[in-house]
Amino acid sequence: MRRALPPLRAVLGGGAAGRPPRLPALSGLCGRTAGTPAAEGGSKLNILPSFGFLFDIDGVLVRGKTPIPAAKTAFQKLVNSQGHFVVPVVFVTNAGNCLRQKKADQLSHLLGVPVSQDQVMMSHSPLRMFKRYHEKCVLVSGQGPLLDIAQDLGFCQPITIETLREKHPLLDAVDHERRPNILYPSAVELPKIEAVVLFGEPVRWETNLQLIIDVLLTSGYPGNPYHHESYPHIPVLACNMDLMWVAEAQSPRFGHGTFMVCLENIYKKITGKDLKYEALMGKPSKVTYQYAEYLIRAQAAERQWKQPIQTLYAVGDNLMTDIYGANLYNRYLEENSRKGSKSRIQAKAAGGRGSAAVSQDDEIDNSWENELASAAAAHCRSVLVCTGVYNPHTEVPLDTRESITDTVFHGHRDFRFDPGLVEPDHIVPDVDAAVDLVFQLENFAPS
Repeated sequence: MRRALPPLRAVLGGGAAGRPPRLPALSGLCGRTAGTPAAEGGSKLNILPSFGFLFDIDGVLVRGKTPIPAAKTAFQKLVNSQGHFVVPVVFVTNAGNCLRQKKADQLSHLLGVPVSQDQVMMSHSPLRMFKRYHEKCVLVSGQGPLLDIAQDLGFCQPITIETLREKHPLLDAVDHERRPNILYPSAVELPKIEAVVLFGEPVRWETNLQLIIDVLLTSGYPGNPYHHESYPHIPVLACNMDLMWVAEAQSPRFGHGTFMVCLENIYKKITGKDLKYEALMGKPSKVTYQYAEYLIRAQAAERQWKQPIQTLYAVGDNLMTDIYGANLYNRYLEENSRKGSKSRIQAKAAGGRGSAAVSQDDEIDNSWENELASAAAAHCRSVLVCTGVYNPHTEVPLDTRESITDTVFHGHRDFRFDPGLVEPDHIVPDVDAAVDLVFQLENFAPS
C-alpha cells in the first residue's frame, strides 16, 4: 500500500545517522509557506557573512528561459543599495554549452542584479585545473561554441566532432542523407587524439557516439581498424552527469547523463569492458564543490571580509545532483576536519614532526587539489526547493525499507546510491524562502 507523502524519510522521522536534525517548522510540504526559526533571544546580529551560497540555476532560478518569480525577490535581499552582494554567491550549474561571461550576462538580465563571470561555475570550470591535458590534442563533444570554451579553459589543440567527421567522412554512416557521394583526400592529417572531453549533450547523438567509440577503440587514430586490446582506453573527462533537467515542458528532459549512459553501454556491448572516466565533473562530484568553495573564498577575500567562511548553503531542486553532491561534500568536509584534528594531535605527540612521506601517486592524483588549496569550510548544508525536478507529491511506500530498495537511482553509474545523501537538510518552497531561512539560521542582518 502506498500513500502520498513528502518522499523523504528524514521529513517523516529522524534523519540519517550523523546528520544534523531538521527544523520542525520545515515540514517538507512545499505547497504551503514554511515557517523559519527565529534568532535566539539577545543574540547579536551578524553584519559580516561567515557563509556563502551555492545556487543551482535550472529549476531554482529559471525554468528554461523563464525566470521563477521568487528568484528576483530573493536576489534583491542579496545585494545592497550599491548593487554589491552582501554575501559570497556562486552560481553552480551543470550546463556547459556557453562561456561563463554569457551565462553571467543572462543571469544579470534575469535576476536584475549585476553578476560577474567570476561568480559563475559551469560544469566544465574545474577543467582549468587539469593542466596535464592542456597541451594535448583532445576531441571535444557537446554543443555551443566548443572551441571557444575549450580554449578559454586552457586547451591548446581541441578538435570538434564535426572537424573529425570532415576529415574521416566514412565514419558517420547512420544518416544515409549525410553519407558522402564523392570522397576527397584530406589535405591536413589530424594528430593523434590523446583524450576525449565530454562537455555536454550533443545535437546529433548518433554521430557523436559513433566517432567517440571510434577514437576509443583505435587509441586515438579513428581512421584505423579497431583493436580491442587497447584497454584501458585513452582518457575520458566528462562534465555534467544530469540524467534529466527541467525546462518549460511539463516533464524533465534528457540531459548529458542520458548521453553518457548510451556511450557507456555501447562501449561495454562492443568490448565487454567498462568505459572508464579519468574525471567526472559537475554536480554531484567532489571536485565541483571544491572549486565552488575556492570561488566563494576568493569573493570574500576580494571584498576584504575578515570573517572565515564556515558554512556553504547549496540550494538546488534535484535530489540526485544538488542534494547528493552537497551532502557528499559535507561528508568530505567533516572527515577532513577529523583527519586534520587527528594529524595535529599526532604531530604534537611526535614533537611537531609531521609525516614527510607522500607517495608519488598521491602527489599526481592530488595536483589539482593543491591548486585549489585545502578546504576551509566546516559544513556544506543542502537546501531543496520545490520549483524544479523535485516533486513533493510523489507517492512513497509506507515502509521506508521498501522505499530504499525500490528507489530508482538517477545518479551516475560511478556514484553509489546512499539514501542518507539524498536527504536534504532543509526543504523550502522556493529560492526566496531559502534565502530567508539561511539569513535566520545565520542570524545575519547585512549593514
